[in-house]
Amino acid sequence: MKEMILSVNPHIHDNSSTRSVMREVIIALIPAIIAALYFFRIKAFVVISSCVISCVVFEYLYQKTCKKNITVKDLSAVVTGILLALIMPPALPVWVCILASAVAIILTKQIFGGIGCNIFNPALLGRAFLMAAFPTMLTSWNNPITLDVVTTATPLGLHKFTQVLTGYEPLFFGNVSGSIGETSALALLIGAAYLLIKKIINIRIPFAYIATVFIISSITNKIDPEIYAPALFNLLAGGLMLGAFFMATDYVTTPITKKGQWVFGIGCGIVTMIIRLWGGLPEGVMYSILFMNGFTPLINRVTMPKRYGTGDRE
Repeated sequence: MKEMILSVNPHIHDNSSTRSVMREVIIALIPAIIAALYFFRIKAFVVISSCVISCVVFEYLYQKTCKKNITVKDLSAVVTGILLALIMPPALPVWVCILASAVAIILTKQIFGGIGCNIFNPALLGRAFLMAAFPTMLTSWNNPITLDVVTTATPLGLHKFTQVLTGYEPLFFGNVSGSIGETSALALLIGAAYLLIKKIINIRIPFAYIATVFIISSITNKIDPEIYAPALFNLLAGGLMLGAFFMATDYVTTPITKKGQWVFGIGCGIVTMIIRLWGGLPEGVMYSILFMNGFTPLINRVTMPKRYGTGDRE
């Protein structure tokens, strides 16, 4: 008979801190940043620097004004700024980047109590605000390298509205139009591998998310290949890789239970494909994650393990 050891909580100790975790996320995002700078040059630099600086400044000013502890050194505002920039079009004006940063930091994060208390992913909600307020700016893209401005010419947009299928090689390496950090699947996969190796994230949500998109797109493509894109195209095009590994794995806005994480990932995949296949927009990653963020408390409650010796949830 095994002995049961009773001890004072906390029972699990970890040397990780917010700063160390955020530092690892920044390192994992470096390949995507390099790809963005290579393909979109000075425009990418302006958007990234504007978002990062604005997020840090807004966090500092809000906490200073409200006489709260200054937490900019934990690097969470830097991560928010980088992620916000990576889901932006390259030709976005600086003032729009600053506005999106204010929404992300003040309205989405700080008003709810700061890091660990926000309901929705700050970077995604910042972009969602811009999509509602300035839809034309958010659907004007630049061709990589040449930086020629085009309209609704992302790979997903081309296929949805003209049935033109972009080749897999440019999708994989990143030589396509789109948000500055989502075009290179290779760069994002390198960063994702780093996070998995460092155990900053686990595979449950990304795997469930990507597998759901793969299954649904495989079925629809088999039904009508002329209308619905192949599964591999749906995996490489758009913001799926960035969303699955860097947004849907956010500690604060996603479920903490194992079962809940599977549910969250599957839900994101279903909503993404509903929008991509039958919605008015070519992309659904942003809205799918925000939609599932809203269900996170309920998912946690339903999937929370029962207390030992009782029928109550923990």
